[in-house]
Amino acid sequence: MFDILVDKVRAEYKESKTGNVSFLNPYSYYIGRKNRDLYAQLDDIYIDGQLMVRVLGFCGMKGIKRVSFDATSLAPVVFENCSLHNKTVYVIGAKEEQIPLSVEALKKQYPLLNIVGYSSGYFKSDEHRQEIIGDIKKLNPSVVVVGMGAVHQERFLNALKVAGWDGAGYTCGGFLHQIITGVDYYPLWADKYNMRWIYRIYDEPKLFKRYFFEYPIALFYIFKDFLKFKAKLKALHK
Repeated sequence: MFDILVDKVRAEYKESKTGNVSFLNPYSYYIGRKNRDLYAQLDDIYIDGQLMVRVLGFCGMKGIKRVSFDATSLAPVVFENCSLHNKTVYVIGAKEEQIPLSVEALKKQYPLLNIVGYSSGYFKSDEHRQEIIGDIKKLNPSVVVVGMGAVHQERFLNALKVAGWDGAGYTCGGFLHQIITGVDYYPLWADKYNMRWIYRIYDEPKLFKRYFFEYPIALFYIFKDFLKFKAKLKALHK
């Protein structure tokens, strides 16, 4: 998995009109290393969270900046660009009762944003999933934003690409369900002091396990994969 990071990770965001983009934090790395083929198919990967930035810096990947699909980072850049250039957008994620509220919040924040369609991220069946993929292909939006959680969202974007859609796709994790009461999810203090993770635990207590139990396990595997990758490089240069 670490070799994919070296190949796919971008130090800072650069707009692309086509291609699928995802974001890695320690948890999604831990999940993703078991599904590395999904990440290998992506066009670009950005690093979500200061902890991951520091860890990769320690592993020699210097100069990487935090890029997350939320209101404190990339989301405003993408949505404002779409509004300015009249690019069409499709959003998919959150629960069925939540996604209309998410779309309403986006339209309130970005009145010129042309959202041509939206859907819940929970499919009733494989047939339903294929139906949504077919609908998106017909609508042919310039941008698709997918919030289904690690692996599921990457798999969906890859499937869209295989189906023939060639726009710009972004994974967004929990962004769509976070914004149902407003796009500005994080308080100013949380963003200013890089304490977004604390606010997320406060807002979603179920994440306590992820940050305090699964993150340490993930860090172990990141360093393990890094050492294996480094050993492989050393063997190649002998």
